[in-house]
Amino acid sequence: MLIAERVMKMRATGRTIDIPIRIFAPERSSGGSWSCRYEIDWPDGRWTMNAGGIDSVQALFLALQMIGSELYTSGYHNAGDLYFESPGRGYGFPVAATLRDRLVGDDKLRL
Repeated sequence: MLIAERVMKMRATGRTIDIPIRIFAPERSSGGSWSCRYEIDWPDGRWTMNAGGIDSVQALFLALQMIGSELYTSGYHNAGDLYFESPGRGYGFPVAATLRDRLVGDDKLRL
């Protein structure tokens, strides 16, 4: 079940492209662990991943961190073409400590 969605924006040759991100409710996996699926609709295709955790909260938190990592390590971010509300303000997703040097705008202020 879809529980949250954010639509990022990307500048591309004089136009703006929507980059939807969908987060689904965590589900119990076999063995008692949990999994939280997310999707990012990049211009070159949909990226679908699962984050696993010992409970639903950890699975959801790790999915949010994985999304942040995908955004901040993407070529679209590196090119300066990806944004949420306005360019340079960040994306509003957490990242692992090893990626905090890549944060921009409001994301950098939330450390």
